[in-house]
Amino acid sequence: MPRPTEVPTMSELPAGVERHTFDGTDRLATRGEPVYGEPTDGEWRAWNPNRSKLGAMLELEMDTGVTGGETALYLGAASGTTVSHVADFAGPTYAVEFAARPARDLLDAAESRPRLFPLLKDARTPETYAHVVESDVDVIVQDVATRGQARVALENRRFLADDGRLLLAVKARSEDVTREPAAVFADVREELSEGYEILETERLEAYHADHLGIVARPR
Repeated sequence: MPRPTEVPTMSELPAGVERHTFDGTDRLATRGEPVYGEPTDGEWRAWNPNRSKLGAMLELEMDTGVTGGETALYLGAASGTTVSHVADFAGPTYAVEFAARPARDLLDAAESRPRLFPLLKDARTPETYAHVVESDVDVIVQDVATRGQARVALENRRFLADDGRLLLAVKARSEDVTREPAAVFADVREELSEGYEILETERLEAYHADHLGIVARPR
C-alpha cells in the first residue's frame, strides 16, 4: 500500500505566474500571446484550470517545486493549451506530441514563444528524441492519454535532473475504463515508485473528473 501523503504547506506560484482579474473573476495568468481563446488583460492571459491539468494542480495549491525559469520537458503537449503557459514562465521547453493535427496548432503557439520547441514524437519512445532534449531538465510535465502512464514517466526519467520534479496528471479512464479510478491510481503510484519518490498527490475532481495530480522526484 502507498504510504499516506503529508499535507503540504501552501505553495507559492512560480515567477511569471500571477493572479489577475478577468471579467470579475480572480484567475491564474501568464504573460504571452493567447492560444485557445482565453481572456486577456493587456499582455496577461488567463490560465483555465478546466482545460489544463497543471493549471488545476496550481489552483489546488499543490507544491510543484517549480519557481520559474526551469528547463521543462512536456509530454503530451497536444495543441499547446498548457505547454504554452509553461513556456511563458519557464526556460527552454520541449513539447512532445505524436498526433499530427494538434501538433500543427502547437507549432502556431510556438511562433511567438522562442523558448518553446515542438517535437512530433511519441512520449512512449523517448529514444527517438533523446538526441534533441538536453539532459538534466528541471521538470517533466506529463499529460498523456494512454495506457501505461507510469511507464511513460519511468522511461522519461533519464532526462530529469537528480533534484528535478515530475508533475504527472494520471487519467484513470485511459488506463482502464472498467476499473474504479482509486484502484487505477494506486497501481500507478506503486509502479511509479520504481523510479520516483512521490511527494504529493491530489485528486483533480474540482476541474477534471477521474484524474490524479502527482508531484514526484527521481530516486
